[in-house]
Amino acid sequence: MEHRTLAGDGLPALIDELIKKGMRVIAPTQRNGDLAFGQVSSSAEAVLDYFLCKRSAKEIVFPRTEAILGFDRSGGEVKVEPPSMQFPETVVVGARPCDAASLPILDHIFTWDCDDELFTRRREATTVIGLTCTTADNFCFCTSVGLSPDNTAGSDILLTQLEDGQFFVEVVTDKGEKLAAELGELFREGGDESARQKAGEKARALVTRSVDVSKAKGWLDDHFDDEMWESWMTCLGCGACTFVCPTCHCFDIVDEVQGLSGHRCKNWDACTFWHFTVHASGHNPRDVQYKRYRQRILHKFRYYKDRFGVTLCTGCGRCSRHCPVGIDIAEVLETAAGSAAS
Repeated sequence: MEHRTLAGDGLPALIDELIKKGMRVIAPTQRNGDLAFGQVSSSAEAVLDYFLCKRSAKEIVFPRTEAILGFDRSGGEVKVEPPSMQFPETVVVGARPCDAASLPILDHIFTWDCDDELFTRRREATTVIGLTCTTADNFCFCTSVGLSPDNTAGSDILLTQLEDGQFFVEVVTDKGEKLAAELGELFREGGDESARQKAGEKARALVTRSVDVSKAKGWLDDHFDDEMWESWMTCLGCGACTFVCPTCHCFDIVDEVQGLSGHRCKNWDACTFWHFTVHASGHNPRDVQYKRYRQRILHKFRYYKDRFGVTLCTGCGRCSRHCPVGIDIAEVLETAAGSAAS
């Protein structure tokens, strides 16, 4: 892994240089009163001294809705038009490690038994410049799922601000190396590795919430029908947790028809929605809300782990922050781990 240095005031220049080179730059920016990832036309629009965006970075490569084909039968025959697979070269600047780490986690499902080309082509066109965390709250628990506030997973380049204000630049991937070469005049060769280590220790100390996820999984493996699940009957099934989550990926496919033509669209869905498992007969095997919430927990911490070897969670805490009834996912895991211990 190569190390370089970026001046403390070099981030705006980096963004402007990327835009000047014709790249699509995505960064945290103010949108309708919220901080969200969005395309910026200049560094002045980017907000890089921030905690977390309200929504995650996943929609950069996995949009909330997209057409997967168009169709037209107005001429008597059905004509099918495939979607464009051309995506602009995109650089995400300032993704926190819990957002960056979600992308390789999602790679497992979208390249598993078939290749979701819309996802993989966007991923190929996207380079991620991560930014080590400088703050955390009590909902953060990334260190409990094998990550950290200075983790390089999912970042092609990771920037860590040092005590002197400069950024330690870690070039993590070949894609990152290619981008770093294009930005060579902004980076100085080498970096203070001891200062980087100190900054990393400081970042990791920010996360005070600790959950024994492996012990919780041991309990989840054997307690599908435990009465504990009924404790989360308060879940409204609103889907807020899913829509802010960086790793939830369930989707539905629907036809949107206008007369004799239309589009087949892929839309985000959520296992906590009441209609998610409704059969054509009207029967719903998850007939009460706690069973739907149970599915969310089991998918993240049991099923995905069993199939792909990784946990479907980066510990960002968004679902807990934005739950309207105060369900805290780390508390659910703490309860499971505590039950396993007893």
